[in-house]
Amino acid sequence: LRLESCHQHLRYNPLRDTWVLVSAHRMKRPWSGQVEKEEEDQVPQHDPNNPLCPGNTRANGEVNPDYNNTFVFENDFPALQPNAPDPGYNQHPLFQSKAARGVCKVMCFHPWSDVTLPLMTLPDIIKVIDKWAELMVDLGSTYPWVQIFENKGAMMGCSNPHPHCQVWASNFLPNEATLSDRCQREYLKTHGEPLLLQYAKMEAERQERVVVQNADWLAVVPYWATWPFQTLLLPRRHVQRLTNLTAQEREGLASIMKRLLTKYDNLFQISFPYSMGWHGAPTGPYLKEDQFHWQLHAHYYPPLLRSAGVRKFMVGYEMLAQEQRDLTPEQVIHLGNSITATYAIYKHRSSYV
Repeated sequence: LRLESCHQHLRYNPLRDTWVLVSAHRMKRPWSGQVEKEEEDQVPQHDPNNPLCPGNTRANGEVNPDYNNTFVFENDFPALQPNAPDPGYNQHPLFQSKAARGVCKVMCFHPWSDVTLPLMTLPDIIKVIDKWAELMVDLGSTYPWVQIFENKGAMMGCSNPHPHCQVWASNFLPNEATLSDRCQREYLKTHGEPLLLQYAKMEAERQERVVVQNADWLAVVPYWATWPFQTLLLPRRHVQRLTNLTAQEREGLASIMKRLLTKYDNLFQISFPYSMGWHGAPTGPYLKEDQFHWQLHAHYYPPLLRSAGVRKFMVGYEMLAQEQRDLTPEQVIHLGNSITATYAIYKHRSSYV
């Protein structure tokens, strides 16, 4: 093992211009803290009281169609609305505010509630990817940022087990997008190659942190990962947005997503919780600007640490000083090597597989 695998050290995150404290020896400490209650596994295929199921009535009184693949609708309780008033510009520098406008949509992946992405067929996952790209074209024609994200599991704040994600489009670049844009732009200026394109090549060569890979995609535990089982999903080709993916790359993406998420489920034999989201070049007015520094990528942030019931808490030092993790990304890969990703060992008790 490398010296850094056994002793505490700092790792640099070039996407955020921050440092992560890695303290691998802390996994040896006994755990007597909070243990999460295991989530209910018996999810019905169709629940007449679930507002996301086909044919059911949502909170606003609208009735869902009897959809048979993906289904998109306006969020009934949106965080962003298109006609918010402008607070004005004559403000003190310590008390600034701006108008925040946008739209929020919900996208159901499948008509059945008892399936998740790793349990879906490849053609059905491709339909999800195609719909993501379609929403990027639609919303990205106007809004500078379109955030696609999925919160999976009650541990990540998901209030509905039906397989779905959210899509928020805003008239501003959010903090994480602004930071990532700056870091990628500066890296290209200094090194002459897009940051994540070079990083994917180097990880593919080293094979030290690769979780799964195929001809068009690479999923790694990033060198600078903060969350224990965090992964970064990268295309091998220089691609700036989801809309730029070829049909072959979309098929490859469906395959690698299924394999990656199956590995997650098999790790602790549960439907693995996570928050994930896509980052790509800004849209709207930025479509006419040079965005060569951007590389499309997806982040997966699972909260679990030691088992299905023990999670990583980002509190105390992490909130007040800097990010810290309790095992190295290389140790995660060693742990995951014994997990098969071809077929789901853990199966949600779904009649779909």
